[in-house]
Amino acid sequence: MGSTLTNPFGTALALFRSKLGGNSRAVFWCLNHDKKLVEGCPPSQKRLKSNGKRQMLARRTKSTLRGGWRIALLWFASASALWALKPDSASGRGTNIFSPASTPAKSISDLSAFVLVITGIIFLVVFALLFYSVVRFRARASDGGREPAQVYGSMQIELAWTIIPILIVVVLFLATARVIHAIQDAPEPPGALDVIVIGHQYWWEFRYPKLGIVTANELHIPVSDLDHSTPTFLRLLSADTDHSFWVPELAGKTDLIPNHPNRMWMDPQREGVFLGQCAQYCGTQHAKMLLRVSVDRAEDFSAWVRAQQKPAVEDPSAIAGRRVFEQNACMNCHAVGGTPADGRFGPDLTHLMSRATIAAGAAENTHDNLRLWIQNPSAIKPGSLMPAMKLSDADLDGVVSYMETLR
Repeated sequence: MGSTLTNPFGTALALFRSKLGGNSRAVFWCLNHDKKLVEGCPPSQKRLKSNGKRQMLARRTKSTLRGGWRIALLWFASASALWALKPDSASGRGTNIFSPASTPAKSISDLSAFVLVITGIIFLVVFALLFYSVVRFRARASDGGREPAQVYGSMQIELAWTIIPILIVVVLFLATARVIHAIQDAPEPPGALDVIVIGHQYWWEFRYPKLGIVTANELHIPVSDLDHSTPTFLRLLSADTDHSFWVPELAGKTDLIPNHPNRMWMDPQREGVFLGQCAQYCGTQHAKMLLRVSVDRAEDFSAWVRAQQKPAVEDPSAIAGRRVFEQNACMNCHAVGGTPADGRFGPDLTHLMSRATIAAGAAENTHDNLRLWIQNPSAIKPGSLMPAMKLSDADLDGVVSYMETLR
């Protein structure tokens, strides 16, 4: 019922607790020169033991405080760096949830900041109470090993730690419900742009029903300013499995579920290219199911619409490649406006070369990448559902040349 310690002088110390008259006290036992256990140790040995305990407690206290401050500083520095980061939207580099560019994203960002402030205050209060308790009620040599006074039942404390958390949860719930209602139940104003988004494994299909445009992976929408608000409303569908449409700077995540149409909207207030991706695991190439949203000025968007409404360019120099395309299985999956190709399983290729990327953002739209993608899709996107057509070099070059005329 005790512990045996060895001091630098080779004397064994044994500490026992005993009950005397209902009170606890520390009794020190030592080995005398005849190696017999006797009660009462020399003062020097008692001081040695007390000093050792004080030093150990002091080291533990300092270590705890240093660790807590490091965590707090790291958290604060990380949050500040992310908040201050401004992505280059014009070039479409990266995403940043702390740089909203539309009303839904701004509402979510403000709510996140509010929640972060509340939880930060809770962290500081708890850490301050912990710091106070560690310092104020630390063990002292004068305590004689006695336990501190035990408090059982306090109506004030129990009411405090019950009512305060309830109030915090209610405030957070009401703030969240208000933002959800404002985003999900927003009415569609006249003049809004309608786009149907269809998620496929592993690419995006965008249909503009009022404009007669079908494209893939790169969504073009007009900028919306305060004087001329032109929001874009998206109707979300899935052709196979669950997907999730997420462009962090424009709106929150919204799922695409088979046989369950969903909706979302955005009104970007600055131009640029905003990156997003599927945020719901949908299969092997989920991580490379990327998308780009180009927010254009009104005149630039109108020019893009006119170009997309035109049929495919007929270039006599690429007639051989077109013949290979139409005689193989390519036309069973892909559509090219103004030709017999009218497939629906793959992206519409009518204006393929107007897009900056191929394979749903997995590679830049260059000659070499396009050739490799047609020759062996798995080289760029392992697990892609597009089959390798095993074309001869001559046929492959002809198809690539034909694809490069589709602008």
